[in-house]
Amino acid sequence: MAEWAADTARDQLAALGIGAPHATTLARVLQRLDADALDRLAGTWAPEMTGVATIAIDGKEVRGAKNGGGARVHLLSGIDQATGAVLVQENVSEKHNEITYFKPLLEGIKDLKGIVISADAMHTQREHADYLHSREAHFVFTVKANQPKLHDQLRGLPWNRVRAGNKTRESANGREIERTIKCVSLADGINFPHATQAAQITRKSRPLGTRKWSTETVYIVTSLTPAQGKPELIGSLIRGHWGIENGLHWRRDATWREDRSQVRRGNAPRVMASLRNIAITILRLEGETNIAKATRGARNYPHRALKLAGLNTT
Repeated sequence: MAEWAADTARDQLAALGIGAPHATTLARVLQRLDADALDRLAGTWAPEMTGVATIAIDGKEVRGAKNGGGARVHLLSGIDQATGAVLVQENVSEKHNEITYFKPLLEGIKDLKGIVISADAMHTQREHADYLHSREAHFVFTVKANQPKLHDQLRGLPWNRVRAGNKTRESANGREIERTIKCVSLADGINFPHATQAAQITRKSRPLGTRKWSTETVYIVTSLTPAQGKPELIGSLIRGHWGIENGLHWRRDATWREDRSQVRRGNAPRVMASLRNIAITILRLEGETNIAKATRGARNYPHRALKLAGLNTT
């Protein structure tokens, strides 16, 4: 950051009356920033920039922060599935896990009415369903072995008598993938609050040019009624949920090498993650889909970066 300010963008920053800071100055500032306040401000700004309909929630540990005696930094984030904009983020303390921070994370969004929250099996919790219901939001939760009774109940439904509601086939990353989605209305015997539907998603895949398929079956509970959540939509929401892995976590690691970062002290690792979130959000709202390419453009042409930041050097 200091090298870019001193070497690449010196003239553009000087025109704005901004001097190039030294790397140690930047480090001290990042270490001492109030990371909670920064995430709250970003959480106020980001939802106002996009019409949010579905929020995907997932966590990531910043592994590089623990090197050299640094403390664990585990961040729980929520992104807008449609745009990839990062809406909210919470730091998960070393004494807790992500479950504890589900409600505080979503408290950062003022209005959840009508919004669909997608989350992995860790967050398939009764209290989470009650909380979302109290805020007039909907949920789409994955069910795995961490909820054994619920998982067994869903697996035991008569899926062989249910017609496929949606079926898709695609080729991606050298594999052919086929997804079949079945949905059923839930009877009183399924003991999960506010759930009105269950879904079975069968995912078959094989390397292109081969004949051997591998099969994975996933079960879903949702508060969306059959009229609100048809099989095609449920499938889309589950595929969209993993956009937080590819669109946020992977990009922070692959594009900005977050887990190999040497920034380890104080609040700096978390603040840097928040700044990366903001950068991804700005680029996605600008319509950029190739974040690496857009990053290179902003790096090589300072006026682009300053324009994205709302600064005009002309």
